[in-house]
Amino acid sequence: MAQQSDTKAKAGAMIVPVTPFEQNCTLIWCTATQKAVVIDPGGEVPKIQAAIKQANVTVEKIWLTHGHIDHVGGAADLRDALNVAIEGPHAADKFLLDHVVESGARFGMTGVRNFAPDRWLEEGQQVLVGELTFDILHCPGHSPGSVVFFNRDMRFAHVGDVLFNGSVGRTDLPGGDHATLIRSIREKLLPLGDDVGFICGHGPGSRIGHERMTNPFLTGAI
Repeated sequence: MAQQSDTKAKAGAMIVPVTPFEQNCTLIWCTATQKAVVIDPGGEVPKIQAAIKQANVTVEKIWLTHGHIDHVGGAADLRDALNVAIEGPHAADKFLLDHVVESGARFGMTGVRNFAPDRWLEEGQQVLVGELTFDILHCPGHSPGSVVFFNRDMRFAHVGDVLFNGSVGRTDLPGGDHATLIRSIREKLLPLGDDVGFICGHGPGSRIGHERMTNPFLTGAI
């Protein structure tokens, strides 16, 4: 079931695991305005809509960290249901969004649709929800167009499948590259600061400092 927590006083977050991939569809909202964003609606749209109702927020946008089917399978349907814009990922993942139906078929996911976002995101841009501002970091490697959403004031990031608690994103899918992924983590995420907490695309979140010290992909153990 959905799990609710506060990322800081000005924001709330609810993780809604969806599909057999147990992907962390994430609802983040500004507590001052109750305006919200859905990050990576991978599927099970009615379950996501129930979480939105439970949180009693108004969704303004959908944000996508990257184009893999388990993160975007419900995006087109949720966009239509809520009449909101989709922002992200980086345009380097266009080839994935152009083949959502084909990708879904490989994993037995029906009812999905190919689509394009209303806005592609690039390094250095910002996205807004309510009074919250998130910086965009382009972090290729897991996919060519993976992006991370970082709120500097809250010391919080949503990193998609770039970095995990104790692991990193897989790189054996089309467009993936392990060396590029590790470079993205070392050059884009680690410099954010050890105190930065993050939600990732699957499993429990963590902090940058914990991963710097213990993640075997970053310590050289693997």
